[in-house]
Formats: sequence, C-alpha cells, structure tokens
Amino acid sequence: MRKLLVAVVIIPFTWLVLPLPAQAPAQVEGVGSGARVSPDRVGKLGTDWTPVASADVAAGPTPRLHDGKPDLSGPWVGGGSNGNIERDGGLKSGELPLLPWAKALMERRQQDGRNEIDEPYLYCTPMGVPRKNPYPWRIVQSYTAKGPTHIFILHENGDGGGRRQIFMDGRSHPNDPIPTWFGHSIGLWDGDRLVVDTVGYNDKFWFDSSGTPHTEQLHTIERFTRPNYGTLNISMTLADPGAFSRPVELKFSARALPPDQELMEFICAENNQFGLAGGHDNIYREKGFGLEVPVPK
Repeated sequence: MRKLLVAVVIIPFTWLVLPLPAQAPAQVEGVGSGARVSPDRVGKLGTDWTPVASADVAAGPTPRLHDGKPDLSGPWVGGGSNGNIERDGGLKSGELPLLPWAKALMERRQQDGRNEIDEPYLYCTPMGVPRKNPYPWRIVQSYTAKGPTHIFILHENGDGGGRRQIFMDGRSHPNDPIPTWFGHSIGLWDGDRLVVDTVGYNDKFWFDSSGTPHTEQLHTIERFTRPNYGTLNISMTLADPGAFSRPVELKFSARALPPDQELMEFICAENNQFGLAGGHDNIYREKGFGLEVPVPK
C-alpha cells in the first residue's frame, strides 16, 4: 500500500505539515472558461475526475499527524456545491427553503441564460463557501509547540485570492466582522472531527452556477471527517435568515487524488477567455458586486 509522505518544515516557533510532491503535475493548455486540461488529469471537466486514489489506497487507514489528529491534507476533489447546491448537498428538488425574494432572484438569474454571463465566479472572483469547482484543493494544517494555530484551504483555481484561513487558536469571532468572500472562520477538534464555524460573509458570491443567493447574515458550521485515506466527508449547517426560512443541513464528500498529484498554478485573470475577451462587459467592474435587488428588511 502506498502511504502519504509528509514533510515537516521547521520555522522559528512554527511548523507546517505539508504533503511532499512526488512529481510535476500535468500541464494545462490555457485558462478561463475554454481551458483544456491534459487527459491524464481529468475525464470530462466538471464531472468525474479520472485519476482518483486507487481502491486499495483509498480504503487505507486515515493518515494522522504527530498529535494523533487526522491529517486532512489531500489533495482533494469535490466536497462542495457547484452546479446546484440543493442537488449537490443531498437535498430533493424544492427542499431548499429559499424566501420568496431569494427564489425570485435565482429564477431571474436563470432567465435567458443570464447565469452563464452574470455569475461572479466567471470574472475571476472567489467562489466562497461551500462551493468547490472541479479543480483540486488542499488543506494545510499549521502547528506550534502549544498546538494547532491555523488551517488554510487552498484552491487550485485561485480566483484572485482563493485562500481561506481558519483560526485554531481559541479566538472568537469579532463583534462586527468585515464582510469577506470566505468569512471569518474559527475551528476546533471534536475528537477526530474538525468543526469550523464561519460568519462575516459578503453577499457577492453565488452558492452555485444556478444562481442561488444569500445575504451577509449567512452563518455556516462545517464538520470535516476523514474515515479512510480516500474520503473526506463534510456535513454543513447553513443558516441565513435573510434568504432562507430555516437552517438547512447539507452533506458533501470529497475524494483523494493519488499521492503523486499536486495543485497546479492557475491564475484565472491571466488568460480569462470569458469576460471582455469573450465579448461580455465586465458587469462587476461597471456596476459593482452584490445582490441585484434590495434585501427585504
């Protein structure tokens, strides 16, 4: 059985636990909506990835760090919403408890294919939470001698800042957080389960390419578990009294790529073929971000 190699980089007072790359990753020809990805990397972009960890590796034991906690490093694929948060999160059609104004806004975004032009993600903005595009992502766990300090989630498609930080040092949320794409996240270990509480989101990103909206009242609680080498399960409580009539429970699962696969550098804005290059006005530069209609008080 192949095992994940771990390199421990010692910095003054801090060490980062990182998987060691085994070989150079596959090459991408171009970036943006028309990107072509080497066939040894994926099958059909946006559906199933073809090289996942082999069955014997995937079924192997959960790798662990020096303190006995699960090593959640990855690299992973999947584990969030993309095309439709309702379907991707394990709900039946119509179960997402959108308030009338939010449902109307989502439907308006879909009219005449507007979601294929208006989606913020297509303009190289971050995807937010719980969205995952069909590219790999990685968790990096940071420790000091006193214990964990941070967890970082890195996305291959960086989207102008695709880095999420989770504070593991016992701090609380600020009283009035500045709204951001990934919010303010604090985490703790509950046995072998990582629990992440996040508030302070902005309202600029969409939950999926279907245009499901939210407001700055969004509050998520994620629970990460790694039952074996090849699987990362993520259950989420999503609450947003501004857009949902009640909290909703979502379930996602990510799959491990082989140990010799690594994240590639992907600079979305470097060769984006969608925006002005594709004949579309950059509505997010000209009109600003956020919800297209006022949110009811």
